[in-house]
Amino acid sequence: MKMIEILVVSVILFCSCSSSASEDNLQKALGINTKAVSPVFLGCSAVSSTEILFHFSLPVTVVSVKFEPTLEIESIEGGKTAIVHLSDGISGGEPVTAHILVEDGNRNTLDVLVSFRSKNERIPSFLITEIRTESTNPKGEFIELRMLEDGNLCALRMFTATNNVELPSFEFPSVEVKKGDYVVIHLRTYEENAINETGGDMTESKAKDSSDIAWDFWLPGSTEHLRKTDAVFFMDQDNNIVDAIIFSADGTWGTKTNSENIKRVSVLLEKQGAWIFGSEDLSAPNGAFSSANTTTTRTICRNETILDSNTASDWYITASSGATPGKPNNQTRYTAKKK
Repeated sequence: MKMIEILVVSVILFCSCSSSASEDNLQKALGINTKAVSPVFLGCSAVSSTEILFHFSLPVTVVSVKFEPTLEIESIEGGKTAIVHLSDGISGGEPVTAHILVEDGNRNTLDVLVSFRSKNERIPSFLITEIRTESTNPKGEFIELRMLEDGNLCALRMFTATNNVELPSFEFPSVEVKKGDYVVIHLRTYEENAINETGGDMTESKAKDSSDIAWDFWLPGSTEHLRKTDAVFFMDQDNNIVDAIIFSADGTWGTKTNSENIKRVSVLLEKQGAWIFGSEDLSAPNGAFSSANTTTTRTICRNETILDSNTASDWYITASSGATPGKPNNQTRYTAKKK
């Protein structure tokens, strides 16, 4: 169920003319529409390491297709979904560019240049386990994951609702992980020795909050990517949500812009069963986890001793100085002082 994320699409449309003016007149006399609708490119998806689908609004015949890097083609099928069968499989999550020229039944042609990632059939299941929602240099926000099985994270995408929900905040490069491994995505980079650990060495990154027993990854720059009222979710290549969490600091969905984005994400999470709100009204944060008492050292933590229920009951705020990026969560919970 994995899908390829389209990175760039460039489309040029060429419409062929009828063979003669008299043919045009005859077609008009017969009530035939001489301005037939041309096909539109709708996207592409790699459903396996050897099969790539190109989706169009109308049935087409593939005139030519070329890939970069070069891939040997075994066969091609036309239709509204043109299917290209490859002779050999592509490694999972690799960047590929396709240049495909198609023609419809009216001899209209469509020239498409599209870049995507090949199918990664080994994205592992995992759980979000800890989140820091605040930043104080050199400690930035982070999102921690714990792997539930072996696999490769290549092409897995992370989204935050308040940071342009249309685009992923982070997309993983190729990294092999084992069951039980922790992975930390640091959402700001304050130090030069913040290194993305893709080379098989968990100790390579030496920046603040790096963990020698986890895989550390860093978003470049110091732009804010997460807020105290927000939603975090991870999607595979088929746009299936692997895991998610949604939280609110004050019982609202925040500013008008952020509120609209979080509401949209709420509907998506509810639809896929990634978060159970316990209410049909998603216009307010009913069922969201309360992040009111989080600080730089008091993080949102999953109770790692219980089964995942996809509800706020899975989570707690750890005690002050209890943040543990890249390590098992501190089980001591924050208790608000009585007024």
